[in-house]
Amino acid sequence: MRFLSTRGDAPPLDFKRVVLSGLAPDGGLYMPERWPSLPAALMGDFARMSFAEVAAAVLAPFAGGELSEKSILAMAARAFGAFDAPDVAPLRALGGDDHLLELFHGPTLAFKDIAMRMLAEFYGWALEGAWRGKTIIGATSGDTGGAAVDAFAGSAKAEIFMLHPKGRVSDVQRRMMTTVDAANIVNLAIDGTFDDCQRIVKTLFGEERLKSRLDLGGVNSINFVRLAVQTVYYFTATAALGRAASFVVPTGNFGDVFAGYCARRMGLAANRFGVAVNSNDIMRRALTTGVYEPAATTPTSSPSMDIQVASNFERLIFETAGRDAMIASALMRGFERTGRLIIPMHMLEAMKADFSAERASEGEIFAKIRSVNATTGILVDPHTAVGFVALDKLRNSGAISGPAICLATAHPAKFPDAVKAASGVHPGLPARYADLMAREERMIAAPADAGAVCDIILERSIFA
Repeated sequence: MRFLSTRGDAPPLDFKRVVLSGLAPDGGLYMPERWPSLPAALMGDFARMSFAEVAAAVLAPFAGGELSEKSILAMAARAFGAFDAPDVAPLRALGGDDHLLELFHGPTLAFKDIAMRMLAEFYGWALEGAWRGKTIIGATSGDTGGAAVDAFAGSAKAEIFMLHPKGRVSDVQRRMMTTVDAANIVNLAIDGTFDDCQRIVKTLFGEERLKSRLDLGGVNSINFVRLAVQTVYYFTATAALGRAASFVVPTGNFGDVFAGYCARRMGLAANRFGVAVNSNDIMRRALTTGVYEPAATTPTSSPSMDIQVASNFERLIFETAGRDAMIASALMRGFERTGRLIIPMHMLEAMKADFSAERASEGEIFAKIRSVNATTGILVDPHTAVGFVALDKLRNSGAISGPAICLATAHPAKFPDAVKAASGVHPGLPARYADLMAREERMIAAPADAGAVCDIILERSIFA
């Protein structure tokens, strides 16, 4: 299997190299040269297989013979062995046609654990025998950072520089990153938004001062292997339900919902994908009006979705352009130049064939947390509540009918203030985090400036 850049001006990579990659040298994102097709008989067996076994079966075609399915299974068993739920991503029936896919049973209580722990296993394999370690630079709107820090802490082969927007993640999210004491972990609190953090990371991947001294890698969803791992729970959820469903996905960077699209391209029987967003609704506006244009970022109770530039949208541009990298590149470079992208009508229609989008206001989010708790006894975090609000609106508009699965992307205890304000119930952290608020934090304050961050990385890197 080869992986190609969405912009068509970078050499193709094999699986090992795409594991370790961030942005392509031409500024694009890597995609598989072709979509693997999973046999119907195999998918029929998924209901009887463990999550690790399904992961091995789904990921092996991407590895293209570089890794055996047996080796991937061993990695998956290690990666998911630390999860609280034996089935990793349990599907819960809520009554009628509605279901909840719980993705928060990992070490840092968010869906990012599923892909990040598997990516760490792949990194370990890909770096065997490497003469120098990998410097991973990432940006987080809350959960990616904690998952990456937990997965890579103590690694002798990889170091992490994780950027988060200062004051724009919850206390629990921040402390899950900043209280980890490991020489290979550096947290940077950026004086800006997540979009500023993401812009800095993209700039740093093209920074010659870094590239000449360090071997750079990425763990954000710009890394395709992360998305490939995230396809697994779409397969296991569908197998557990026993029939095709629509999926409603709280999303900011468009990665989690695009993973569902990837699963469908591999043979998953799925109906529609609901793109659930908060007040930062660039993807709703893009899919509704055909104009992709950032606005000012609004802080909300669902901070992981406070994003105005959804990086993974470039991958959907590439797909709906018929995988024509020249078209995708022209559109994305025009967007980078002007800050506005008009989606060609035939591409917008192709997007609408798979995706529908709705947004949730702060009032709607709080009301939904309260009503879900009152009717089911379940506490949901604000991001999951965004999904439920969007599901209601999509059902009312007729965009979704029949079975629907809403993704629960984070544990409510990661956002205790918002959940308590909405429901009157304080969500407790698992016992292993009982002293989280008393642990010492370690982070470096930095301006929203790529040059300043580059200086910090070169000063603090253990591989420079």
